Amino acid sequence: MTHAEFQLSGPIAARRIVVAMSGGVDSSVVAALAARTGAEVIGVTLQLYDHGEAVGRAGACCAGRDIRDARAVCDRLGIAHYVFDHESRFRDSVIDDFADEYMAGRTPIPCVKCNMGVKFTDLFALARELGADCLATGHYVSRVEGAQGAELHRAADPARDQSYFLFATTNEQLDFLRFPLGGMPKTQVREIAKELGLIVAGKPDSQDICFVPDGDYASLVKKLRPEAGTTGDIVDESGAKLGEHRGLIHFTVGQRRGLEIGGQAEPLYVIRLDPERQQVVVGPRRALAVKAARIEGLNWIGGDHSGPLTAKVRSLARPVPARLEGDRVVFDTAEYGVAPGQAAVLYAGDRVLGGGWIAETERAEIALAA
Repeated sequence: MTHAEFQLSGPIAARRIVVAMSGGVDSSVVAALAARTGAEVIGVTLQLYDHGEAVGRAGACCAGRDIRDARAVCDRLGIAHYVFDHESRFRDSVIDDFADEYMAGRTPIPCVKCNMGVKFTDLFALARELGADCLATGHYVSRVEGAQGAELHRAADPARDQSYFLFATTNEQLDFLRFPLGGMPKTQVREIAKELGLIVAGKPDSQDICFVPDGDYASLVKKLRPEAGTTGDIVDESGAKLGEHRGLIHFTVGQRRGLEIGGQAEPLYVIRLDPERQQVVVGPRRALAVKAARIEGLNWIGGDHSGPLTAKVRSLARPVPARLEGDRVVFDTAEYGVAPGQAAVLYAGDRVLGGGWIAETERAEIALAA
């Protein structure tokens, strides 16, 4: 790894790189690669939460053990390490928002809200205050210098690509951010960590939402919003009662399991959630077909692009042909399981053009047939 991969000009010894360190293997390797360049490197960790049961839990970031791991890596690399307490800000902007979104019957994406707020906005400001020339992170995305400035592209390894979660990155942030792992497979990253003797070389990847220690997000929402446990009816599209539920927070659009409704002619799926009536509305799979989605808060980083594009409405979904018409993303063919609260991220090939939050969907004609 040379300073060219960090896209810094001039004498590298005169440069200062701030690395966002979560205590995981990815950000630790970024710090190591930055140190190899000869630049001055500073590791920064944000303490975002410290739930008692989360401290020491493998697979979660920014808790007690992870801060210790980040510090140990920095000590081994011989670089400075600072920890900043942003727990209150994280709770207000991410955890409380997560609970409120579920209460409103939407499907939240807390990782995007975290990137939009405490991670990029706050870390961006901290890095500037530290006199950094750039802020490097362990995200699996690529930053490409284009004719009109920095562009955000998908990672070379599609299995690790995190571009969906970074659609809200602004042009100003892209100018300052660096993503050195965008061209690497995860296996190579772990090999580098092992070669350098970093204690995080074999540390498991985070699998769950970082602030939900046991993966049971419904329990967390009920703890924050006790009314989330309000029971209600499961109804079909005509309003006929088919069963009862334990709370809307246990369901998301497109879900099939957990309905516990038998004796139906065909499998039933969650079509929508109605928080005003405390109802889970169900129907056949064809009722999930969506032809368009209205989005809010569009963040556009695609410059003057006006040609064909694709849209991705879930992190693990493949981008599908679509077009942007004002505040509507119109799909060439029906999409399934599109839910308010999710993000619609727009691409031109591997380049991220931007995206926005899905506010409401428009049913495809196929859902009205049969």
